[in-house]
Amino acid sequence: MPHKHNADRRRHIPKMSFKVQNWPEYEAGLRRRGSLTLWIEDAALGDWQSRGLGGQARYTDAAIQTSMMLRMAFKLALRQTEGLMMSVLTLMGLTLSAPDHSTVSRRAVMLPVIQPAHVPLGPLHVLIDSTGLQVYGAGQWLEAKHGAKSRRTWCKLHLAVDAASGMIVAQTLTDQDTDDPSQVGPLLDQIDDPIVQVTADGGYDGVPTYQTVAAHGDEIEVVIPPRSTAAPSGEPGVPIQRDRHLAMITEQGRLSWQATTGYGQRFLVETTMGRSRR
Repeated sequence: MPHKHNADRRRHIPKMSFKVQNWPEYEAGLRRRGSLTLWIEDAALGDWQSRGLGGQARYTDAAIQTSMMLRMAFKLALRQTEGLMMSVLTLMGLTLSAPDHSTVSRRAVMLPVIQPAHVPLGPLHVLIDSTGLQVYGAGQWLEAKHGAKSRRTWCKLHLAVDAASGMIVAQTLTDQDTDDPSQVGPLLDQIDDPIVQVTADGGYDGVPTYQTVAAHGDEIEVVIPPRSTAAPSGEPGVPIQRDRHLAMITEQGRLSWQATTGYGQRFLVETTMGRSRR
């Protein structure tokens, strides 16, 4: 369930039983998980290397980039990367040679930097969340080496992610004592494009968060699940966004509110969190 509003009685909810009916397709899918397919286009192979004085191979940037990509994908050292490239070229039946580890190390620093993709133009749907990052220092070394007890130190990484592309559009790094709502303003200050919606979890619920978002635009929609103890503001006039969320949850239920507001898209920022840790 996206929101555990039945957490106090979830132990009475039986687990869903699942039985595999299509064993051949299921086993074939498991085998495909371990398959490896490496495709190199003909244009890259045709421009792989040239011969210099004395027949020494001179490799193009495409060859060096291919070696570096394999190294990052499989987390290999330079010599192991050279061996993998030699094996791949041999299996492909090619007479090309692989760049040696010294050449890859020397040429890698001179490769052109790949420019990151730009955020799509137009109003953004911003997803905000934070995660903890453990700081390793002398205390952790002593604990691992000698078993000495040390106090763990944490930092908090706050991210703002574009829901359409999954790209990180803003970030801040604070200490472990900084609360999440206080970073909504610094995150939105880094975004130059117009914002149409801001979505966050219940930890950001509160009038200060709504006021901070409103300072960046009165038309920005805020989707934050109110706490279970939340109460209407009681202000006269048109209900504010938080009061409208409370009224919808009271009338239709929290799950219906999540489906109506698109709150389920918030999982995209958690996916980005996991990707940034790797």
